[in-house]
Amino acid sequence: MAKERIVKNILIEELIENYPFSVNYLSKNGIRCIVCGEAIWGTLEEAAHDKGFDNETIEKFVEELNKLNNDFEEHVKEEIKNIDIDKLDV
Repeated sequence: MAKERIVKNILIEELIENYPFSVNYLSKNGIRCIVCGEAIWGTLEEAAHDKGFDNETIEKFVEELNKLNNDFEEHVKEEIKNIDIDKLDV
């Protein structure tokens, strides 16, 4: 279930496809062109530099995106543990 760690050179298309929550996160942090429909090509790092972010901020984005992903995965694992298989209608 665990995906690979998010890195600054991840392609935007891959980031959005594998980590859909990243669209909202980046939008809230000023990389709104993902949501507005403007096509984005390249990496997370390139998109952030294009919006004027420095390397330190980009590293912060990567750390926070990975934390969000880890928190989500832990939440899903906990939810799966709580499923009562006997009550499933299959």
